Amino acid sequence: MITVDGILAQWSRERPDLDVSPMAVVGRLSRVNALFEAGLSADYAQWGLDGGCFDVLFTLVRSGAPHALSPSALAASSMVSTAAVAQRVNRLVAAGLVTRKPDPRDGRGTVVSLTAAGKHLADRALPSHLQAEERLLVSLSAADRAHLAALLEKVLTATATPR
Repeated sequence: MITVDGILAQWSRERPDLDVSPMAVVGRLSRVNALFEAGLSADYAQWGLDGGCFDVLFTLVRSGAPHALSPSALAASSMVSTAAVAQRVNRLVAAGLVTRKPDPRDGRGTVVSLTAAGKHLADRALPSHLQAEERLLVSLSAADRAHLAALLEKVLTATATPR
């Protein structure tokens, strides 16, 4: 596989009139994302779920007791899109890890709640998940991680801001 630096060199040779420096960051982020997805997918698979389902479970756990959210609140608080929430919830309901019931405050809505089995699975899986993330970041010191997190937050904040 050609390195990002190799790609940049090729573009610089072919299009010296263009500044291809954004590719240095975006290309590396893309490759890091692919590596992270592969590394974390193995962890999710050992629990029989995918990353989206884990995110829904972890979001319900970290929301605090009673570990229940509306689908829209779940989407807003998770790293899963609104369109994907219903799909993930259907899988988690089928696995007995969450329930979906009518919202007692709004008869038109529903509430997704963590079951005891879902809480148990999430509690067992979280240490494993954190170990998998640790393996992915082993080359970075605590200071490097804090700096990278701050830089990524800066990009996320600027990108999410309407122009």
